[in-house]
Amino acid sequence: MSRSAHPAGPRYADLLPEGHYTAPPADLNHLDDKVWARTVARGDDGVVTVGGIEVTRLAEEFGTPAYFLDEADFRARCRSWADAFSGDADVFYAGKAFLSKAVVRWLHEEGLNLDVCSGGELITALDAGMPAERLAFHGNNKSPEEIERAIRAGVGRIVLDSFQEIVRVAHIARGLGVRQPVLIRVTVGVEAHTHEFIATAHEDQKFGIPLAGGQAAEAARRVLGLDSLELIGIHSHIGSQIFDTSGFEVAAHRVIGLLKEIRDEHGVELPEIDLGGGLGIAYTSADDPREPHHIAKALREIVTRECESAGLRVPRISVEPGRAIVGPTAFTLYEVGTIKPLEGLRTYVSVDGGMSDNIRTALYDAEYSVTLVSRASDAAPMLSRVVGKHCESGDIVVKDAFLPADLAPGDLIAVPATGAYCRSMASNYNHALRPPVVAVADGAARVIVRRETEEDLLRLDVG
Repeated sequence: MSRSAHPAGPRYADLLPEGHYTAPPADLNHLDDKVWARTVARGDDGVVTVGGIEVTRLAEEFGTPAYFLDEADFRARCRSWADAFSGDADVFYAGKAFLSKAVVRWLHEEGLNLDVCSGGELITALDAGMPAERLAFHGNNKSPEEIERAIRAGVGRIVLDSFQEIVRVAHIARGLGVRQPVLIRVTVGVEAHTHEFIATAHEDQKFGIPLAGGQAAEAARRVLGLDSLELIGIHSHIGSQIFDTSGFEVAAHRVIGLLKEIRDEHGVELPEIDLGGGLGIAYTSADDPREPHHIAKALREIVTRECESAGLRVPRISVEPGRAIVGPTAFTLYEVGTIKPLEGLRTYVSVDGGMSDNIRTALYDAEYSVTLVSRASDAAPMLSRVVGKHCESGDIVVKDAFLPADLAPGDLIAVPATGAYCRSMASNYNHALRPPVVAVADGAARVIVRRETEEDLLRLDVG
C-alpha cells in the first residue's frame, strides 16, 4: 500500500467492483464468539448484554459513545497467556494497547508483567502498584528524565534502541550507582505480512539497531564493556496483527545467530530473548487468530531448534501481547443519529462518535464489525458505512457492513474488538470529549477511565 493517501482518508468514497462484498450474514442478530467478548450475549428480548447487563441500561447510565470492557474476559485472557508461557517464559502485557490503573492491578493480580514505552505509562504502572522489577521500558527516544525515573524506580529491563541510548542509560545508571539490566532491540530484516504502517522489523524504520553491517553486534560489544549496564538479552519485534509464526521463525533464526556471535566473540551466553508481540485478533468473522498455547508451543519449538543448531543453551523467552489480550474484551457503544441512503451505493449511518474514538480505520484502513444491539431485527440486510460526526470525509468507523434495513435514529449499535488502541489513540478532534472506559463484571459496571468534560477542555486552554 502506498504511503500517499487521499487527504480525506484512506480509500475515501471508493466504489469497489461488483462482487467485492461478501454475502450478507444469514442472521444479522448473530454474535460471533470470535469477535465479541466472552460474556456478551443477546437476550430473549433481542437486547445485547455484557456481564449480565443490558446495553440499553449501560447507555442510560454512562452515555454514548463509550467503551465497555468485559473484566472477566480480560482476566481470563491474562490467565491463558500466563498458563501457556509458564515455567520457562515471561509474558509482558504491552501497555500501549490500553493502560489504566485498573488494568495494571488486574495484570498484577493475574501474574503478568508489563511493558511500558513512555513516562506516562511508567508512572501509571508505578502508581497502580505494579512492582518495578516486573516492568520493561521501551521507546526509541526515551528522555533523560524518563530514564532516570525508570532506573530510580528499579525497572527490571530497559530496552536499548540506539547507540546514543546505550551511552545515555549507562551514564545515568553510573550516576545513580546502579547496574541496570538491559536488552538490545535489533531489527532483523523481517517484515510480517501486515499493513505497511505497522510492520516494524524491516530495516527502513525508526525502531532498533540493524543486524545488517554488524551494527547490532557492535552495540552488544559496547554494552558488555560498560560496568553500569548488564546485558541480559536481545529483543526483536516484527510487526502487528500477525496470524502465524513463520515470521517469528526467521526472526528467531537471526536473533539466535547474533547470540552465537556474542558467545563466540565475548564468551557470554545471554539468558533471554524477547520476541515481541503483534499477535492478531479477530476484528471480523474472516479473521482466524491462534490460541496462546498454540503460539507458545510453536515459539518454544522454533527457539529450541535454532539453539540446538547453533550449539547454545535455550534462553528464556519473553513475549509482549497487548492487543491479543485487551482487544477482544471491549466494544464501543454508539447511538445512531442520522441515516442517509445513497441509491445504488450504500447507506451512511452516522453515530455520535467517530475518528476521535477510533482512528484506526482512517489511519490503517482497519476493518471492523458492527451490530444492532438495542433490539433484534428481522429486516433485510442493508449495505452500510458507519461514519462519525467529525468534519472530515475520512471519518469512517466501519467501512462496509450489513445492518438491518429498519435501522432508525436512536438505535444503539456496537463495534466489537475495540479494546486495543482505540482509547489509547483517542483525540479531541473538533474538541470532542473522549469517551469513558467502563468495566463490566458479574452484573456490575464501574467507570475505570471517566468521560472527559467540557470543563476538562477549558481547563487546559489557558487563554
